[in-house]
Amino acid sequence: MSLFNPEGTTPTVPSAMARIERRLPYPGEILVRQGSRVEPEDIIARTLKPAPPQIINVARSLGIPPSQVYRAMRREKNNKVNAGQVLARTPGIVGRSCLAPVSGMIVDIDGETGYVTIAPDPVEHFMQAAMRGLVMEVIPYEGVVIETLAAQTYGAFGVGEERSGVLRLLALEPSAVVRPEQIDARSAYAILICGAAISAAALRRAVAEQVRGIIVGGIEEHELREFLGWTSVEGWRVGLHSWQWPSPRHTPDPKLTIVVTEGFGVRPMNQAIFDLLSAQDRQEALIDGHTSLRRPLRRPRVVVPTPTRPAAD
Repeated sequence: MSLFNPEGTTPTVPSAMARIERRLPYPGEILVRQGSRVEPEDIIARTLKPAPPQIINVARSLGIPPSQVYRAMRREKNNKVNAGQVLARTPGIVGRSCLAPVSGMIVDIDGETGYVTIAPDPVEHFMQAAMRGLVMEVIPYEGVVIETLAAQTYGAFGVGEERSGVLRLLALEPSAVVRPEQIDARSAYAILICGAAISAAALRRAVAEQVRGIIVGGIEEHELREFLGWTSVEGWRVGLHSWQWPSPRHTPDPKLTIVVTEGFGVRPMNQAIFDLLSAQDRQEALIDGHTSLRRPLRRPRVVVPTPTRPAAD
């Protein structure tokens, strides 16, 4: 049966059926069927992901008044343009040109400001399973639910999307503090099991070494803000009735996922969590940093698939 964890989730679950919901950011095509077995790197869905509009200051680029932009345009509104094509040009043999920075559709030409807006072509986005298991449910145009027998551990809070990688034990004890120089090329594509704390410098080093995830007991609030690029506590939206965890949709992807098991500060990792993760060293895992402090509540977790036992004769 599936493990259901509402409020008051136990920090460790040595073995249970874990359900992982994988959803596309936009409606798309599901490439697997119910009952299919999948591996972490398998492509299970695809969609077209829109890119943010590109606004070009054509008047400044050509050195002309905004009112002359319409006359200088070589492509009209609602026309398709390819990256590198001439978007606008001033007359004459030595006339200046403005090139389109991206391929897309011209959606606006503003004669008052001299700006031209291009809606870039959508980018094809592929979604991987990120976990070994069985597809139990297909959500048409949206995603799938994968089920697998796994060891699981839950954190106090996290940052980052779902990522898969191989667990690597970096701290020898729960109270250890990971230093930047401990993270090297051997940590590439891994999910690092750390100790009591990690600094912003070590997190930046982890991004540079292509680390997939960090599991740590605690982190100083100012170190996390420095890593995320927040200059003040405003990012946390502090207030008596307004404190909430930043939404992933409004927070730039930090390029790795962090799960903090205990809370802010230098906090040794819970011994039971450390022992469970240490026993799974070098095993494939899924790390999910999504945190929701309002209903529906959601805690970050690490899921480590365990081999199924053969049936007894």
